[in-house]
Amino acid sequence: QVQLVESGGGLVQAGASLRLSCAASGGILSGNVMAWFRQSGEKEREFVSAINLGGGSTDYADSVKGRFTISKDNTKNTVYLQMDSLKPEDTAVYYCAARPGSAVLRRRSNYAYWGQGTQVTVSS
Repeated sequence: QVQLVESGGGLVQAGASLRLSCAASGGILSGNVMAWFRQSGEKEREFVSAINLGGGSTDYADSVKGRFTISKDNTKNTVYLQMDSLKPEDTAVYYCAARPGSAVLRRRSNYAYWGQGTQVTVSS
């Protein structure tokens, strides 16, 4: 049973940085994909970034490209999301997700496993 546990959220001012962590256990393999999504209020949960745990290929939503960096530490089964130059519109609950395939995809329906989420609030 795959389990994903996020940490690192918090309240920061605009322009600050945060690093989110997602620790995976229970069957995530090298070559699988882990991703970050976010959801704000009544909006749809949206794709933020994803990484292949084997080759390291990545993808980013246009809204975060150049500000956020996704990375992995396979020895710790952990994926990170470094968030710099945060904006109030980045405020959301951030969810970690994983899929057993190797393709780096953006659709929520492509991901079978989800964490509980961590709140990120950016004040202006």
